[in-house]
Amino acid sequence: MNEDSAEELLFRDQDFSSDLLRQLNVLRQEQILTDVTLCSGDREVPCHRNVLASSSPYFRAMFCDDFRESVQPRVDLKGVSADVLGQIIQYVYTGQVLITGENVLCLMEAASMMQYLRLFEACSSFLQNRLAPSNCLSMIRLAELFSCESLRRKARSLALKCFPQVATSEDLKELCALELSNYLGDDELWGEEEEVFETLMAWIRHDLRAREGYIQDLFQKVRLQYVHPAFFFHFIINDSLLQASPACRRILEAAKRQTFSPHSAGAAGPEPLGHVPRRYPSREFLILLGGRKDSQQTTRDVLLFEEKTGHWLSLAKLPSRLYKAAAVTLHSNIYVLGGMAASGGRSHISDQVYIFSLKLNQWRAGKAMLVPRYSHRSTAYRNFIFSIGGMGAKQEILTSMERYDSISNVWESMAGMPVAVLHPAVAVKDQRLYLFGGEDVMQDPVRLIQVYHVSRNTWFRMETRMIKNVCAPAVLLRDRIIIVGGYTRRVLAYDPQTNKFSKCADMKDRRMHHGAAVVGDKLYVTGGRRLTPDSRIEDSDSFDCYDPETDTWTSEGKLPHRLFDHGCLALQGIPHAASPL
Repeated sequence: MNEDSAEELLFRDQDFSSDLLRQLNVLRQEQILTDVTLCSGDREVPCHRNVLASSSPYFRAMFCDDFRESVQPRVDLKGVSADVLGQIIQYVYTGQVLITGENVLCLMEAASMMQYLRLFEACSSFLQNRLAPSNCLSMIRLAELFSCESLRRKARSLALKCFPQVATSEDLKELCALELSNYLGDDELWGEEEEVFETLMAWIRHDLRAREGYIQDLFQKVRLQYVHPAFFFHFIINDSLLQASPACRRILEAAKRQTFSPHSAGAAGPEPLGHVPRRYPSREFLILLGGRKDSQQTTRDVLLFEEKTGHWLSLAKLPSRLYKAAAVTLHSNIYVLGGMAASGGRSHISDQVYIFSLKLNQWRAGKAMLVPRYSHRSTAYRNFIFSIGGMGAKQEILTSMERYDSISNVWESMAGMPVAVLHPAVAVKDQRLYLFGGEDVMQDPVRLIQVYHVSRNTWFRMETRMIKNVCAPAVLLRDRIIIVGGYTRRVLAYDPQTNKFSKCADMKDRRMHHGAAVVGDKLYVTGGRRLTPDSRIEDSDSFDCYDPETDTWTSEGKLPHRLFDHGCLALQGIPHAASPL
């Protein structure tokens, strides 16, 4: 009882409806006042027309509109088994039904036909809880058959997220071409492009005679821009089915010219590749690795910044302590090259290369460089890594440069830089590798830009008064090369097209030995060492962000510890395992 006053009382009996339904069921079971019999096979179920009409729009139309069933004493229900009919009537009179793996599909079909929407959704929820990679494709078809959007959406989400497992299922091989095209073309498919290609070709070869004609349209769903070049040249380009299709050969030629050729800066082929994004799970992360931690010895730590939470996560540690190694990203992996390695209490200059997979959170050994070096600079362009200068085994400043070919897995010597410098800022754009400044053998700043043409294997040099950076990183941001600090607060933007510099907003402190990377069209600067107003050098744990849209700097907080001479990289990939600090 509630809502009472001195004049009136609103009485609510919370149990009345359920008691009424129980009594109606007793009347049905005792066949009292029943006025229609529902039939299926050899089963007959006496019911009350008014109860059925009140329970669903299906029966309301049957008994209240001008249909012959409205006056018939017996009604045959086609397409509903005797057992399911009994369960539906039990649900009508009690509000309860036992859903099992054996009856859920029949119940769902009957609930759909008779318009028992809550029972229909209950069956859908039951199926959603039983979704697995082995059945999600068949569940999508079932959901489309019943027009069940909630089941279709969840089954498709699982199919996309569990692509590697689903790709091997028999259900995938039975998809029609349109279904496969929609599936492989989805941005949210959690898979590598190599897996997409292999899945596509397995589907075609499953029924080659009937499916060979679909190869052109389906091959366009493979985002060749993100395929590892070794896989492209060793498996895709030599596939006999692709070579037999003139249209596919044109696509392959466009990919070779635009994505995999070192001698072409975005050259357009007869059929340019579309600008498609990486698939859903792949994100860009800021990674810090190695360096000097809290002014102590070189650390093996590898940290990932989780932008959504603002937390730093710890990844698998570097295999070795490496002082002033170089680090670059290529094909969604991190390559750490050379450095001064410490083992058994002794140090030596290393030619070793270590490769890190974010997806697996694992390190492995790569092909060693030709020359041991540390304090060198490295950068990646297309399928190549360039390792430039640095200090050699005899503590000499090196002018040599070598190039790693990720397709053939070999290092080769290239033309050496004109002037030996240490700690220049390095960036690459449009077939040209730029070295800005640095210091000479006398540790004096060099006001020089050294430019290497990738396809010609030649260098030229340009003197400029704008350059006076040492131990500064450079990044490519909005088609301009940004040189960040280097014993100065100054930030310069260089436009390779016009060969002109412009100034960006200064940093708060004079910085050197810091890291810089571009993530999401913003520049992040991490750690380093700073010159105080009284000319003292302090290690830094600062974490700052530059927005080119507003030409402003903001603080993103602090690093987990003070850090300098570390690797700072933007890595596109799928994080597999990381633990918070």
